[in-house]
Amino acid sequence: MYNYFTLSNGLQVIHRRTPGAAAGYFGVTVRAGSRDEQEGSFGLAHFVEHTLFKGTGRRSAWHILNRMEAVGGELNAFTSKEETTVYTAFPAARLDRAVELVADLLLNSRFPAPELQREREVVADEIDSYLDQPAEAVFDDFDDLLFAGSSLGHNILGTTADLERFGSEECRSWLERWYTADNMVAFYSGPAGADRVHTCLERHLSALPAGANPHDMPQLCINPPFDTSRSVGSHQSHTVIGCRIGGLYSPDRFAMSLLANILGGPGMNSLLNVQLRERRGLVYTVEASTALYTDCGVMSIYYGCDHHDEQRCRRLVQQQLEAVAAGETINERKMRMAKKQYLGQMLLSGENRENSILGAARATLFHGRAADRNEMRNHIDEISLDSLCRCAEILCRNSKLTLC
Repeated sequence: MYNYFTLSNGLQVIHRRTPGAAAGYFGVTVRAGSRDEQEGSFGLAHFVEHTLFKGTGRRSAWHILNRMEAVGGELNAFTSKEETTVYTAFPAARLDRAVELVADLLLNSRFPAPELQREREVVADEIDSYLDQPAEAVFDDFDDLLFAGSSLGHNILGTTADLERFGSEECRSWLERWYTADNMVAFYSGPAGADRVHTCLERHLSALPAGANPHDMPQLCINPPFDTSRSVGSHQSHTVIGCRIGGLYSPDRFAMSLLANILGGPGMNSLLNVQLRERRGLVYTVEASTALYTDCGVMSIYYGCDHHDEQRCRRLVQQQLEAVAAGETINERKMRMAKKQYLGQMLLSGENRENSILGAARATLFHGRAADRNEMRNHIDEISLDSLCRCAEILCRNSKLTLC
């Protein structure tokens, strides 16, 4: 399914050929995110991601924007806790144009001061808009409490005060430190064969410096559980219940993901959706998810409800968690059904080529390669009922944050 090769400068490439596809996807995923920032520069990873598009030695911001859009393509980027991705979607015949543009951004971005000032205002508006959406902000606020005192305990967007400190020199220093061949993975999905992609990438990206970026992973703080409510003037209460779990390399990561899908996956038949919405009409949305980092992770349950129903919803969620942990809710037959549903959902999501190659690039960045469908099926099949109950027991010892 995936091919792998390495450029002369050490840049690892993951390639997926999709014969007959009309569109291609190319980009890089860099192992640098908000977790790598220092106090006083929170939000710098995200700000650099924004301002990469604001001018190179040979292109203005307008020319960068129109380079792909002129042929119907798109240029995108996003930042997370531990990585940043820059990529383009384009008509399949425009591979060289796409690779050359991304290479120009990585090698020659200038971060001109007038463009930075305009982008500060854009990001400040993004921060304000985010704060106006408690259903979104509650997740970051929960992480801030769960990881208080550690590198995971601050918002990806940063603060408006920190934004004022970011000039051209700070942005260039971040780019030069982290955007190096040994600290990223390039990816391609489209109809072009591996030889053609290899030749194209070698031509445009071989000048990228190899770099040497050992990641400093200070030990995370162990914080006590919390049960906190904050008034934000919302029409509903927005609650996250969750806890710290193992990370990307934990043997329990597959069981935790299956548990999240059983509790609050995308299906209307998820356990909490049936209990809170279908049977009692207490919520419109309830969902469970995992976020996995290199040394830890978070499992969280979110629901939004009327203020007077929040405590009732909390009790029902806790009761369901305790029932799963005790082996009262899921038996072997239901376990087989849950695995079958989860695997089917994974097959369907794999048909989205854009999301599929983005996920494969992240897996390659942290694991050296992406698991194929048969490997994922084996991982899910190997999950035992005992391990699922053990994971639910961990989640029973949770923390809670409500924005209301």
